[in-house]
Amino acid sequence: MHNNFKRDDQMQVGLIGISGYGGTQLYQLLKHHPHIDNIHLYGHDLTKAKPVNQVIPGLIHESGTLVPYDANQIMAENDVVFFATSAGVTTKLAKPFLEHDFPVIDLSGDFRLKSGAMFTKWYHKQAPATAWLQQAHYGLADFSSAEQSNYIANPGCYATATLLGLAPVVMHQWIDPTSIIVDAKSGTSGAGKQLSEMTHFSNTNENLQIYKVNQHQHIPEIMQQLQCWNSDISAIQFTTTLVPLTRGLMSTIYVKVKTGISEQQVEQSFEQTFADKADIHYCHQKLPMVKQVVGTNYCDVGMVFNPVTKIITIVSVIDNLIKGAGGQAIQNLNQRFGFSLNQGLSLEPIWP
Repeated sequence: MHNNFKRDDQMQVGLIGISGYGGTQLYQLLKHHPHIDNIHLYGHDLTKAKPVNQVIPGLIHESGTLVPYDANQIMAENDVVFFATSAGVTTKLAKPFLEHDFPVIDLSGDFRLKSGAMFTKWYHKQAPATAWLQQAHYGLADFSSAEQSNYIANPGCYATATLLGLAPVVMHQWIDPTSIIVDAKSGTSGAGKQLSEMTHFSNTNENLQIYKVNQHQHIPEIMQQLQCWNSDISAIQFTTTLVPLTRGLMSTIYVKVKTGISEQQVEQSFEQTFADKADIHYCHQKLPMVKQVVGTNYCDVGMVFNPVTKIITIVSVIDNLIKGAGGQAIQNLNQRFGFSLNQGLSLEPIWP
């Protein structure tokens, strides 16, 4: 059991929700982690076991088996469990793990927010109990440690790219806190596998589609973290666009600096903030493109200062399924169990 796990041991890991894009990517990453011995796969909606290669076309060469969900069995067989499920699922399934203080890394949005009312407002689903929400740790891995937490809420993909891009100027309080505008764009894998008219090939190909203006469910978690860094930030303007890519996410951020703040000060804040962040690459004024991070756990960030308008343009790019989901989940695993932060994440960009 997890209470007896030692850092030199080989881990037993449970994964619930492998059938989604995020869960499949997480499984592929876990397979190459040097401290993981076995990955046990569970389906929360299964009545009998199924070969994983019959459930997921992309895993046709796998020999593993997906077995029905049983919380007691999962806790008996594993040191930690990952949930890569849709919103609303862990609210219903997480109670036994919380009651037993069993290590959970949750890729869904159910436990990211500290307020149940906020969860219901933005996700339109029943919220977990407030006590459980307060207990969960928001795992923005590059800026917070999950070492002492047994319920880790993995951040959303848009939130990850946006927060990492904003961290230097918000933490240093260089900007007008009312001036944050975010124009974020993501490929179709971010929308999941569920079929819709919006993600139909004929609509997505050679097209751009703005969606969920002022309504995206990642807005409150972005605000929650920004206010931890600077309580003067009361709102952001946040827009998302679906672009004809499979993978990749770009968050373009516009902020106005306070009077008297120089370009040199802003530049130094980016350099200092990211100096010890192995997977965050500061590109200075050479603004990054999506292709340079696809297939990796990198977040590449660039910044351009306009001395006339005093507006900074920040561009932050990630692979939404790795840094925005499975890769960051592994970073949280590494922190929780005492491994180096980027263990198992030596990945190269898929280029071209």
